[in-house]
Amino acid sequence: MKNGGFTLIELLVVIGIIALLMAISMPSLQNSRQQARALLCGSNVKQLVLGLAMYETQNGTFPHALDDTPLDPPPGGSPGDFAYDTPGWWWFNHIVDYSIKDSSRDSVIWCPSRRLKAPRLEGNVLCGNYGVNQSICKNSRGSNRKDFVGTPLGTTYILHPGQTLLVVDCGYSMITWWHATDSPGGALGTAREDTASYVPGLRINEERQIWEGLKHDAVDGRHPNKTVNVGFVDGHVNRTEADDLLVEKSDNGYKNLRGLWQPQ
Repeated sequence: MKNGGFTLIELLVVIGIIALLMAISMPSLQNSRQQARALLCGSNVKQLVLGLAMYETQNGTFPHALDDTPLDPPPGGSPGDFAYDTPGWWWFNHIVDYSIKDSSRDSVIWCPSRRLKAPRLEGNVLCGNYGVNQSICKNSRGSNRKDFVGTPLGTTYILHPGQTLLVVDCGYSMITWWHATDSPGGALGTAREDTASYVPGLRINEERQIWEGLKHDAVDGRHPNKTVNVGFVDGHVNRTEADDLLVEKSDNGYKNLRGLWQPQ
């Protein structure tokens, strides 16, 4: 009588088929997870943009990207690493009543697709999440360029809010158009924000000086096909290729400068 069990060859064939099916399905599952994280990221950007819009409605201007003039720290203390990051009130500290429930890793200020390689940066909310456009949310002081310092803008001064970038996937919590230009494309100075601000996946990042631990995120990108989530002043969010944000020097000036990075 024939034994009802599987032979060794039959077991090996079954195991081989299962391994083949897993090998085929894994890339698809990985891509699905990446797409899901990208969608969640887009939802985060939407909430941040709406929070900033509500702040602007109540105060007449958007908040500072960083305001280091108040004597009192924000609730929960100043974010970042004081050895490298400037203490003060960051833009997201001003919109906690509108769009941020808490500061945990599940909060909207943390990108679900952040890709940092340095353990010391893992708990730093300023690195590898979202950045505001300093042409709108200006610094209280301390930038190397005067057009990024001073009083933040309000919507009155932004003629095309549906074309003007407000929040984007970013290496640091604030970014300028100089961080997205191919000429000169270098750092603005020696502070962390100057070597950590970048659009993930932008092709010029391969040649830029990027803060240690952020290079992988900067060069390889954060979402499928090196796309980024961009929130605009009018409140809408778009996922686009990182290179669509490149400020490219030409004989006629800079592509993407006005109408995207700088309000017209």
